[in-house]
Amino acid sequence: MDFSNELNEFAARISKLKESIRTEEATKTSLVLPFFQLLGYDIFNPLEFVPEYTADTGTKKGEKVDYAIMKNHDPIIIVEVKPVSTELNAKHINQLFRYFTVTKARFAILTNGITYRFYSDLEETNKMDLFPFFEFNVLDLKADTVAELIKFQKESFDMKGILNSASELKYISLLKNAIAEQFHDPSEQFIRALIKNIYTGVKTQAVIDKFRELTLAAINDYISDLLNDKLKNIISPDISRELTDDLTASEKENAFLPEETETLDFLKNMLNTDDISYKKTTRYAYMHVTGSQYKWICRVSIRQENRLLILHKFEDTDYETEYFFDDIELLEQIKDLIIDTYQKCKNM
Repeated sequence: MDFSNELNEFAARISKLKESIRTEEATKTSLVLPFFQLLGYDIFNPLEFVPEYTADTGTKKGEKVDYAIMKNHDPIIIVEVKPVSTELNAKHINQLFRYFTVTKARFAILTNGITYRFYSDLEETNKMDLFPFFEFNVLDLKADTVAELIKFQKESFDMKGILNSASELKYISLLKNAIAEQFHDPSEQFIRALIKNIYTGVKTQAVIDKFRELTLAAINDYISDLLNDKLKNIISPDISRELTDDLTASEKENAFLPEETETLDFLKNMLNTDDISYKKTTRYAYMHVTGSQYKWICRVSIRQENRLLILHKFEDTDYETEYFFDDIELLEQIKDLIIDTYQKCKNM
């Protein structure tokens, strides 16, 4: 059995055990030690794997790190374990930081048996970085996780090679976190950078707030389109359709309401054009000029208590942008404004 399969079997076992584990010792014996056995280390050989390794720090004597993996009588990796129910935090990092400083280890691992965080001294020699260069969750294994763990197997352990790639791993991880944060909650600076050459009007706070919602919609659409394209290129149409259905399950939960479609169709007929497309977010439906979802014309929000139409507001207009209506026929009253908005969006 190859390492990837062994790791998946180990993850399945951990999933069954984790709820019954209550103490730090149980975490060590049931979760952590089997993991290092899986990496090929002899956990019963004190020349290779030392429990309660002494790591006196300054005036503090008797300080011990849970485990040290040894090579040529010196530690190369130290491991600090917390109970499986513990959420790893800055306090635990500081503790490991102290241990790292007084040993010859080049790698430190902080774990609760589920999450493993790998640290080194990439920024300053013998001073552990406060951000891990590699982190993974046993219950959420990815292909790149397996590839990185192979480097830490006893038979293939290459300290120089790991250190050479650790810096890149660390900054890729930080960048991924930064990107994920922007995808989840785009900052004003990020939005301003995106719309710099898209929206020529004054970037007021109201404009930024509107584009924040459009940015989230655009990100979701782009990811969905990208996944669909990749699926079409690598698998058969039938399987692609099945997987696409699974990938877009959350979108189906936010499918167009009949009232939204009815309203958008009414407005499209009013504009008498085919140059219109619809999009749906979790909060509303909107129509935009085909080919550019940034040229949005209006948004429609259907709630039990009301129906709301929001027209794109331009800086040279002074009319209200929000219109509540009980019947779509009432929108005929603002037909000229809707047509005017469409023309301005088209010419943006």
